[in-house]
Amino acid sequence: MRSVDINCDMGESFGNFKIGNDEAVFPHITSCNIACGMHAGDPYHIEKTINMALEHNVQIGAHPGYPDLQGFGRRVLPIAKAELSSYIKYQISALQGMVKSAGGKLAYVKPHGALYNEIAKNETVARTVYSAIESIDPNLKIMGLAGSHVQQILDEMGLDYIPEAFADRYYEVDGKLRSRTLPNAVIQDPEVAASQVLSITVNNQTLSSGGQEVALKARSFCIHGDNPAAVNILTAIDKKLSASNIQKKAF
Repeated sequence: MRSVDINCDMGESFGNFKIGNDEAVFPHITSCNIACGMHAGDPYHIEKTINMALEHNVQIGAHPGYPDLQGFGRRVLPIAKAELSSYIKYQISALQGMVKSAGGKLAYVKPHGALYNEIAKNETVARTVYSAIESIDPNLKIMGLAGSHVQQILDEMGLDYIPEAFADRYYEVDGKLRSRTLPNAVIQDPEVAASQVLSITVNNQTLSSGGQEVALKARSFCIHGDNPAAVNILTAIDKKLSASNIQKKAF
C-alpha cells in the first residue's frame, strides 16, 4: 500500500497567546514539528506538545527558526554564520533534551518559516544550518523543500533528506512557495488542499497559483498549525487518502 507522512507545525502558543489548535490536529497527523522557543513557543507549551505527541504516537521533529518572536520567524534576519549556527544548536539541543526527559526520541529537524525558505535558495545558509544539526546528532533526518537544492547538499553531507510539500500553500512555476506577501499564497479551501496532496502523491505534480503544472515529489506534507482551516483541511485529506487506498505513515 502506498503511504505518505502528514506533518504539522505545533507547540507555537506563547504565554497567554494561543496559536493553532494542537489538540484537534494531533489525531490527524503522523509527524509534528515542535517550535523551539525562538520564533514561537515557550517551555510549558513545548513540553505540553511533546506529551501530546507521545500520547498520540506521533513522530517528533524540532522546528527551529530565526530568533524573531515579534515576526513569528517569517522575516529573514541578517545573522552571521557562527551566530546562526549557535542558535540552531541551542534550539535543537533544548527540544531533544525535553523529548528525552519525557521518554521519547527526536527523529528529525525541519527549519521554520523564513529560515526554511532561505535554506532553499541560499547554499551558505543551508550548509551552516545543516552542519549545526549534524554536530548535535548526525542521525537526525532533515526535512526540506521538495525540488530545491536541499537534496543535493544533504546527499553530499551524507544526511537523510525528507522532501516536503505543502497542503495549504500555493506554489510558483519554479517550485518555490508563493510568498505570503502576495495574494493567493495560503490555501484555505479544504478540498483544494486535499486535492493538492493527492495530486503530488499520485502524479508527482500540482498546479501553481497561476494554473501551470509544477513537478514535485514529496515524502511528507505540511499543514500549518496557525491556519484557521487546519482541522478541516486535515479531515478532507483523510477522506481523499482513504478513498485512494493511501495510508498515512511516518517516514
